Amino acid sequence: MPGKKAAEPDSVYVLKILLFFLLGSMWVAFDQETGLVKAVPFGFIIGLLFAHHDHFQVDRKIEYAILLASAVLSYVAPIGLVFIL
Repeated sequence: MPGKKAAEPDSVYVLKILLFFLLGSMWVAFDQETGLVKAVPFGFIIGLLFAHHDHFQVDRKIEYAILLASAVLSYVAPIGLVFIL
């Protein structure tokens, strides 16, 4: 029918949420000679780009919230992926 939008299946929605959570928990750490490690939320930045280009605008706010929550959680707790360069 024209004018009717196709809805995402629930499995695709759950997979997107899981992928955004994993992206938000990815950090790239730079080991300094002084012993300090500086980390950059690389996955959070990539996730923001993916969420910005998502065509379902209602889900965008939820995707931003999941990215932010997983980035903060992975910064505080030792979860997620850290790549040391």
